[in-house]
Amino acid sequence: MKKLVPIHIILTLQVFLLVGCSKTEFLNEKPSADIEQPTTIPAFQQLLENTTIFNLTGGLAQIGADDLYVTDANWQTATATERNAYIWNDVIYDGDKNITDWNTLYSAIFHANVVLEGLEKNNLTSTPEGKFTKGWALVNRAFAYYDLINTFCVPYDVSSATTDLGVPLRLSGNIDYTEQRATLQKCVDLIINDLMTSIDLLPATRPDNNLNRPWRNAVYAMLARIYHNHRNYDQAELYADKSLDNYSVLLDYKTFSKTANNPFTNKNGEIIYYANQIGSYATTTINTAGTKAFVSPTLINMYEPNDPRKPLYFRVLANGFYGKKIGYQGVGNYHFTGLTTAEMYLIKAECLARKQKTLEAMDKLNILLSNRWDSKMTVPEMTFIPKTATNWQNALNQVLHERRKELVWRGLRWHDLRRLNKEGENITLTRTVDNKTYTLAPNSPRYTMPIPDDEILFSGLQQNIR
Repeated sequence: MKKLVPIHIILTLQVFLLVGCSKTEFLNEKPSADIEQPTTIPAFQQLLENTTIFNLTGGLAQIGADDLYVTDANWQTATATERNAYIWNDVIYDGDKNITDWNTLYSAIFHANVVLEGLEKNNLTSTPEGKFTKGWALVNRAFAYYDLINTFCVPYDVSSATTDLGVPLRLSGNIDYTEQRATLQKCVDLIINDLMTSIDLLPATRPDNNLNRPWRNAVYAMLARIYHNHRNYDQAELYADKSLDNYSVLLDYKTFSKTANNPFTNKNGEIIYYANQIGSYATTTINTAGTKAFVSPTLINMYEPNDPRKPLYFRVLANGFYGKKIGYQGVGNYHFTGLTTAEMYLIKAECLARKQKTLEAMDKLNILLSNRWDSKMTVPEMTFIPKTATNWQNALNQVLHERRKELVWRGLRWHDLRRLNKEGENITLTRTVDNKTYTLAPNSPRYTMPIPDDEILFSGLQQNIR
């Protein structure tokens, strides 16, 4: 067995701690006593800067959602995990090990804990840089835990969260013990507490050249996303407002090249906080020239003729299918899953609609849509006409329609399906593979991924019901 150490002697951007290695392997190995531990703020920040450890989200949610489809031939060549997740099978991993949706996120949590403990141990939290570093680590830990509970826990419901199973809460860099699953509410409480604590520790200004670093507005945006996902629309609106009051930049999509394979830049002004999907599932998450996973025809048909998002997000392939272009952040092969101003506008609009404030909801939605229109895409040209709604329910439907088009391939559709089915939308998913039809019913337990098999074997965790 290859021996791993939790802290490398030299903390560089090539730190690979735990990445690509199972948590079981990691927990079975103890660090050498003579390994040098980081003791300075620059060393801790260098660890937090590593985006092979932090700013990552899992890929299973993307595979299960209805934004993409895979041909029978490509499905056959995918890994067991991909094949099973795509058809919502009862068994997902089927012998596959090193499930990165679990291992990579716990790697991030471990390293955040190392930073938090090290800062306290070395009395480094009193200076502005020390406070910022602590806030940074807290956000990284919260971000990882939030992704874990959305993959491996049932959808949040305030009426049952105190008894629903969460995930193990590891709050230490000590690897000599194994935690059992906490309740979902305890997990959420930790996430919220970490974020709330970080607010006063982080800068108020946007780190334009380092969007993987958190700032105050990133915390507001993340809180808005969390409360929105948990159907606490009052709190979601509050934090969406806080976010937009501080930073509300929207890109005018008609100004971008629709023929470019990479239309956006890594200085994208809408990005509040950068994250990307783990690239473990080559068939469904890596932009391999759009030849593996294709965009759902249902989704493609939702875009209007003057909507520049269709040519900016996707490209037509030789086989007539649509493939996804390079990520929204403008670099790399993996899908952007971070936070944007556009998402905040959509959260705000949905919260207003649910409060039956129809006109206000449409006003907020139209601010976004006016930047998602290009009159010259049709002949004759068509000027943008603000959308209207006959009632709050119609407004809500339009917001949800635009939410799906705007936030495509961000890993959020799976979360929305779970949330909306709890709201009574009764969305049924259907796929046909090799002439066999598979169905995912609303509120099915298969919306919750099983804990990886090797983790169950090693830690004895209670498995999810499928």
